Amino acid sequence: MTNSTAELADVPELDLLYPLTEFYHSHESIPLAREEEGGSRMPEPYRGLLVHERDMTSTLEVFHGELMTLRMLDKARIPDGLLRKVVLVGRRSGRPAEFGAIRIRLKTFSSEARWSILEGRLPLGAILERHSVAYTSRPRLFFRLESDARIERKLELTRSSPDQPLTLYGRQNVLSDPEGQTLAEVVEILPPSLATAVGG
Repeated sequence: MTNSTAELADVPELDLLYPLTEFYHSHESIPLAREEEGGSRMPEPYRGLLVHERDMTSTLEVFHGELMTLRMLDKARIPDGLLRKVVLVGRRSGRPAEFGAIRIRLKTFSSEARWSILEGRLPLGAILERHSVAYTSRPRLFFRLESDARIERKLELTRSSPDQPLTLYGRQNVLSDPEGQTLAEVVEILPPSLATAVGG
């Protein structure tokens, strides 16, 4: 896998979390560090869950041994599609498995797939599979960050000490169709509880 973080060297640090940054105010920032070498220095199980070219929905379902469902936190229609902030949760356990944000370019999908997206019940990965949408997954970069109160609430995390943020790992990914049109841009952040999850 080619590591393209160098192409983003001149992008302000917060913009590396686009489209999640669309849901933050301009004065807010998140302590963020890029993972060089294509994420190869990430500890397990995060490296295995993030450093690949598959969709995250199916990857998390295999890891957790249960289907994922979508918890919608926020959404907004934009000229070329839809922005939404979400948590993926285990359908059986109800446990948060991923926090993130996605920009979906609706015009690139069939009317049936578009309806499923706007309904907001299924993760995009499940919709791609259900509607047999051909795509490629190309992570732009991998990162680690310090949790803030907002992310901790959404992932149901508790700090061991009030002044000690948690270290989280994630990636910025782009999904494209076979012609190279962008289907979606997504930031995916995993909770630290994954390290002790069954199968981890």
